[in-house]
Amino acid sequence: MMAEHRPQDARPDTDTRTSRRRMVAAAAVAPLLAVAPAGARAWSAEATRGRVREPLRPVSTALSDWKAVADALGRPGDMKRNVMYHTGFARRDLAVLSHGVHVKPALALASHMAFVRYADGGTMVMGDMVVTETELQGFADVLHRRGIEQTALHKHLLAQRPDVWWVHIHAHGHDPVALARGLRAALDRTGTPPPARPSPPLRPRPLDLDTAGIDAALGVRGSVDDGIYKSLFVRRETVTDGDRVLPPGLGSTTAINWQPLGGGRAAVSGDCCLVAGEVQDVLAALRRAGAELVELHNHGLRDEPRLFFVHFWAVGDAVKLARGLRAAVAATDVRPVTEA
Repeated sequence: MMAEHRPQDARPDTDTRTSRRRMVAAAAVAPLLAVAPAGARAWSAEATRGRVREPLRPVSTALSDWKAVADALGRPGDMKRNVMYHTGFARRDLAVLSHGVHVKPALALASHMAFVRYADGGTMVMGDMVVTETELQGFADVLHRRGIEQTALHKHLLAQRPDVWWVHIHAHGHDPVALARGLRAALDRTGTPPPARPSPPLRPRPLDLDTAGIDAALGVRGSVDDGIYKSLFVRRETVTDGDRVLPPGLGSTTAINWQPLGGGRAAVSGDCCLVAGEVQDVLAALRRAGAELVELHNHGLRDEPRLFFVHFWAVGDAVKLARGLRAAVAATDVRPVTEA
């Protein structure tokens, strides 16, 4: 018996086959959308409509806007570039020795955090906290309980005693005082001392360094902070963290700190901020300058462009080191700044 011949017009047409393929694809994607965060689904919907959401930008604030935050932290802060409320927590309680050098707090032992207000009323806080190895786990536990992210865990120094770690933190919310209280709870698990009592201003003693020579070699005018000379650069690009623009210098800074050792010599603790394509040139330049490499890592989780940081250490004639370090700075897309 011959097979029944099916008329050509009885086959599914092209539109029907296309419709079925779309139904199969939609069925496959549906479970993924069901478990995706609402924000991710909304973003996907916007993307499919061809719209791109502009990142939120920081807004200017005044010192008085942050009084409740200062009260929660238990110490005063200052304003940076009219958008960042900054508070420092120098670990003056620690006597740290690295490669035979007694490290001053302002060289490499200064915790700090910065709060930034955004156009939607939210606040972001980012910081770098110094903790001893015995403090580290308890400190991290409190951060987790308070909803504060840890975005990096690393060291700035080699062969240091006691063992000291640096924890980068990040949080966002609409209640900056709650963020400050969470950070204060974590700090209270450490030996971080209270702020020093105010004292009458004293005439600063001149540093035993050729600061003019350092400035000329690096191409930036430095500043003095508690006996340490600091040379500062920031990335030229606009850097975002998730859906928020970071103010220049927040999480995108190259900092070179100089501790006088006498006779024009200095101990140098530095941190270069760079993108992936700059990493190898900077590492090579640092070694040619006589610097020791300490860490290569990220500070953030959602930054764009993706930023890397190289911590380094050096001891020697300050001006000679500055001339060598200029090549490492020149290998990155940064600009000099004069405000610490």
